[in-house]
Amino acid sequence: MSKHAPEPISMFDARILKPALLDSIKKLDPRGLWRNPVMLCVEIASFITLITFVMSLTGANREPAWFTGLVSVWLWLTVIFATFAEALAEGRGKARAASLRKSRTEVTAKRLKKPEYGSSYEIVAAESLRKDDYILVEAHEMIAGDGDVVAGAALVNEAAVTGESAPVVRESGGDRSAVTGGTEVIANSIIVRITANPGETFLDRMISLIEGAKRRKTPNEIALEVLLIALTLVFLLVCANISPLSVYSVKAAGQGTPVSLTVLVALFVCLAPTTIAALLPAIGIAGMDRLFQKNVIALSGRAIEAAGDVNVLLLDKTGTITLGNREAVELVPVGGHTEKELAEAALIASLTDETPEGRSVVALAKKKYGMSMESLPADAQTIAFSAETRLSGVDVGGRKYRKGASDSAISFVKGMGAAIIPDNLKDVVDKIARAGATPLVVCCDAEIFGVINLKDIIKGGIQERFQQLRSMGIKTIMITGDNPLTAAAIAAEAQVDDFLAQAKPEDKLRLIKENQEQGFMVAMTGDGTNDAPALAQADVAVAMNTGTQPAREAANIIDLDSNPTKLLDIVEVGKQILMTRGNLTTFSISNDVAKYFAIVPAMMLSIYPQLNVLNVMHLASHFSAILSAVIFNALIIPVLVPLALKGTKFRPMPAEKLLIHNLFIYGLGGMVAPFVGIKAIDMVVALFA
Repeated sequence: MSKHAPEPISMFDARILKPALLDSIKKLDPRGLWRNPVMLCVEIASFITLITFVMSLTGANREPAWFTGLVSVWLWLTVIFATFAEALAEGRGKARAASLRKSRTEVTAKRLKKPEYGSSYEIVAAESLRKDDYILVEAHEMIAGDGDVVAGAALVNEAAVTGESAPVVRESGGDRSAVTGGTEVIANSIIVRITANPGETFLDRMISLIEGAKRRKTPNEIALEVLLIALTLVFLLVCANISPLSVYSVKAAGQGTPVSLTVLVALFVCLAPTTIAALLPAIGIAGMDRLFQKNVIALSGRAIEAAGDVNVLLLDKTGTITLGNREAVELVPVGGHTEKELAEAALIASLTDETPEGRSVVALAKKKYGMSMESLPADAQTIAFSAETRLSGVDVGGRKYRKGASDSAISFVKGMGAAIIPDNLKDVVDKIARAGATPLVVCCDAEIFGVINLKDIIKGGIQERFQQLRSMGIKTIMITGDNPLTAAAIAAEAQVDDFLAQAKPEDKLRLIKENQEQGFMVAMTGDGTNDAPALAQADVAVAMNTGTQPAREAANIIDLDSNPTKLLDIVEVGKQILMTRGNLTTFSISNDVAKYFAIVPAMMLSIYPQLNVLNVMHLASHFSAILSAVIFNALIIPVLVPLALKGTKFRPMPAEKLLIHNLFIYGLGGMVAPFVGIKAIDMVVALFA
């Protein structure tokens, strides 16, 4: 059995680069570019400089044609680099969506007249199926649409959707009834009730979301965009007022020339927050792509952002904090019996027990005591576990071997004629229970041999993960159906902040509401129908792909691997997106400091020669200074594209320290980088100017 998450697609892959280059040109259409107002303004500025270049060629403009021409070229490149960044991010998603589309073939379905085996049916195309239609799916047939199994059980190959090569069981009732369109039944037959209309299936939503083209902007993106537009309007007003101011200054000083339209346009583009405006769409799309690499589908960008702001994590104990299956770790004899006698009795009682717990008892007897038994005699009778007896075991050779709950085992041996119960049995059982484990008492006929210590094994490294979350100010709460004593022991070992024992659906919902009323953002995982109300209430709701249809519909994130620990990865990706957006915004705005020193002295130098003291970079001329700033402003976009797509490295630390760290790196770096870059470009431009 193997599971394959989607492999990362390199941004330098020819399959991505070529279509992205073509799409970047298509995205220059103002009818599409209006969604990015800052870059639309830059495109308008590019048209203006193109006109001034034509005027320079005809002699209508006093500025050198090479200068206006190069400024126009680099302003156009600024817009193209911006559209290329978005096209590149979308291209990676489209490549993944193309692979998903391959799993969609012309599928037909057997639509039943009645939802029962033996009912007549008609062959219809998958596109004609609607909600509440019933279909029969037999071995080696594709499931035509999303739905719930209402009758039967079958092995289903879901590799096309989840990457899981081993088939999974889907059956009516319980938490394993949901099926996905495009998957294949490989054994048995099932009756499925369709739960999604064409175009609304899980696979359709996956393709649409992964492509990113139809991705809606998130609240944080909208707020940041409003800030960028406001800054752009401020700089537009500033540049518009510089022109009459320079005309007045020329008359007042009696020297120099007014600032030209080309220079004003260059100043506006360099001071506007073009860098972050160009990269903002790519950051959000790339965030969804990084989640998809982890086999996680976010049904909205809002869910990813909320994950970055999570304060409280609700985690199921089983499968998230513990391995999910209890293991036998110790055999404790009582009543004068030896460990060897207990091991032999436990081995026989567990030999036909196919549960993970039963197999772990057999493994412990073999590993620690060197005992093994391939099979039981032909006359052996297996006694299966039942809710009434709470015991399981084997009858062999006239003897009755049993293991199970303490009170059930005591009742059993008393029924077999036992007059005395070992004095130390209660102490051993209580000690194991207080430690957070499960005691299983082993007996044979009228004798109790001892106790098996079945322990919930804490996942390796989970304590370190919780420590990281704690350092980020995130509170972890373990949810379990165990009694408070056992829950407290496991919570202490796992080092979670709090726990909810004997949790029922209404308890989970109440806990989420209480935390939300205190102003916290809450995330949780779930897979059952009884989890649906809590998932619908949580800010970040992660449903397991193997879960029920109600759970998946209530969630805003779906984990294709059905691994509850993914919640921790989702939080990290959410924070990474917020950090990347904030860091690049800081870098973009900090860039303007160096551009002031490059452009402002250059454009006013002929009027006020004293401004040359601000030429701290000692740029060659006012033409090369302005052109160098424009070139740097354009080149910094493709330089930062890899960072936008990959994301800022996540560092688990308190928000205050993280803010200081990022201000130092991206704030100070954003000030220093343009000084170095503009000077280097100026040295090259000066050679040809």
